[in-house]
Amino acid sequence: METSELLKKVRQIEIKTRGLSKNVFAGQYHSAFKGRGMAFSEVREYQYGDDIRDIDWNVTARQNSPHIKIFEEEREMTVMLLVDVSGSREFGTVNMTKQEMITEIAATMAFSAIQNNDKIGVIFFSDRIEKYIPPQKGKKHVLAIISELINFQPVERGTDINKVLQYITNAQKKRCTAFLISDFIDAGDFQSALTIANKKHDMVAVQIYDPREKELPDVGLVKMRDAESEEEIWVDTSSKRTREIYNKWWLESSQKSFEMFNKSRVDTVSISTDEDFVPALLNMFKKRGN
Repeated sequence: METSELLKKVRQIEIKTRGLSKNVFAGQYHSAFKGRGMAFSEVREYQYGDDIRDIDWNVTARQNSPHIKIFEEEREMTVMLLVDVSGSREFGTVNMTKQEMITEIAATMAFSAIQNNDKIGVIFFSDRIEKYIPPQKGKKHVLAIISELINFQPVERGTDINKVLQYITNAQKKRCTAFLISDFIDAGDFQSALTIANKKHDMVAVQIYDPREKELPDVGLVKMRDAESEEEIWVDTSSKRTREIYNKWWLESSQKSFEMFNKSRVDTVSISTDEDFVPALLNMFKKRGN
C-alpha cells in the first residue's frame, strides 16, 4: 500500500475509533477493566481495628511504635491485543472484511486504553507468532499500531490459537487484560492453553465472522478457495444437503469454541461483519462492570 493511502486510512480509522473510545466506551471501559493489583502507597501509625498482617515490622522497630503499610488499587493496567492475521481474515461479503472490522475494534480498544492511562501492546499471530509490539502509552504508539493493523503482511496463512495463548502466558510476566480477536476457525483444541492463560491474565475473546460463513446462499455451482490452505474446490450451493452440511459445520465449530470459553470462564462476544460492533462491545463491558 502506498504511504499516502496508508496515512489516509490510518487517519480515517483514528477519527472514528478515537471518537468512539472517548464518547461511547470511556466510562464502560473504566468500570469493566479495573486494576486488579494493589500497589504500596504509604506507611502510617497503627490504629485500632487495622489488620495486624499489614504491620511494617522494619518501620515499627525503627520508630518504636507500630506502623502499617497502606495499599491502594493499582489503576494502571497493561492491555494486550492478540490479533489473528491468518488468511481467513481477508474474507468479507457484506459491509467490510473481517480484517477491516478487527482493525476498527482493536483501534477502539487501543484508544480506550490510553485514555484510561493504560499501556497497550499487540501480538499478531497466524499458526506462528508473527509480530510482538511491546506495551506503551501515547497517541503516537496507537497510530503505529493502527498502521500495522492495516498493512501488516504475515509470513504464514494458517491459525494456531494454542501458540498465541502459550506465548502470552510465558512472555507477558505482569498480569494484563488480553483481548483475543479472531474468527476462531481453528481445528485444534486450545482449552488447556486458554485455561492456563486466563489464570495468569484476564482473557476476553472477541469472535469476528462473516454472515456467509454461517450460511451459504443458493447461487448454483461456485468455485471456492480455502483462504488458509489455498485449496480450491467446486461447490454446488443449489444443493440443500450441501447448505445444511455447511451450516452444521459452522454451528458445531462455533459451539466448540464457546464451550472452551465457558469452561475456562473467559468472557466472550461474537460480532458479524454486517453488524455495528458498538452495541455488542458495550453489552459485554456492562456485564463485566456489574
